Amino acid sequence: MDSPTASVDFSGLILGLCSAALSYLGYNDGSIGKNLILARQNIDIIEMLRDKTKGNLNDDEKTLIEEVLFDLKAKFVEVSVAKKP
Repeated sequence: MDSPTASVDFSGLILGLCSAALSYLGYNDGSIGKNLILARQNIDIIEMLRDKTKGNLNDDEKTLIEEVLFDLKAKFVEVSVAKKP
């Protein structure tokens, strides 16, 4: 489990959740259908992690999580609005 490919850090966790949210928003190769409920859940998990780790993140991690949340929320609104008739 100590191999370099098995290493996990906070930024990797956030990027993994971001990737899942983007897939559920339809930003993928089409193999996964849109699912706004699961996309929102991943965004909420990232927000929860931001709130629970407040004061314990380095500057790069803080910047990453804020930029990821900003981008995901904007894309979520864009996809939600486009879905309405």
